[in-house]
Amino acid sequence: MDVITAIETRRATRSLAPTEITDDLVRDLASHAGLAPSCSNSQPWRFVFVFDQAKLEALKPVFSRGNQWCHAASLVVAVFSRKEDDGVIRDREYYQFDTGLAVAFLILRATELGLIAHPIAGYNPEKVREVLGIPVDYQVITLVNIGMRAAEINPTLSPEKLEAEGKRPERLPLERFAFMNNYGG
Repeated sequence: MDVITAIETRRATRSLAPTEITDDLVRDLASHAGLAPSCSNSQPWRFVFVFDQAKLEALKPVFSRGNQWCHAASLVVAVFSRKEDDGVIRDREYYQFDTGLAVAFLILRATELGLIAHPIAGYNPEKVREVLGIPVDYQVITLVNIGMRAAEINPTLSPEKLEAEGKRPERLPLERFAFMNNYGG
């Protein structure tokens, strides 16, 4: 699969089927995420790859009620970073941007491997830190839920999420976000 195909086929569906998670798979995803560019090569991203069944069970209470579908993930990747580990140029703090690039690389590699990798914002960061032992000075930026695409729709999905599960949500037209030479141009 080339990068264009990975970008075009990537979907953040919520109906996940179990898949085997191996140390080799985790190393593969982590090493490809680690190839992302970063300000001054600072590489501020940190990940905890959770696939132990007991630890996955301990993570269930961290998800918001609307994200109960995450309980079916075979792998949850906690993504965290802190400002001190990356470049700050005047008023620009790069740690979240650079960490986002690494997450994008991870997601594209997972897609290439035939996996669904769905990042979420609906979780309790304090509980995530507690369950995974992440120091308080790190910001938990996202949780990426990984599994195979399920043949059956997850029954916990809301009507809105059910609709989005079947087809790619509408994307903004280029004219709304891509301008030529000038904002609004």
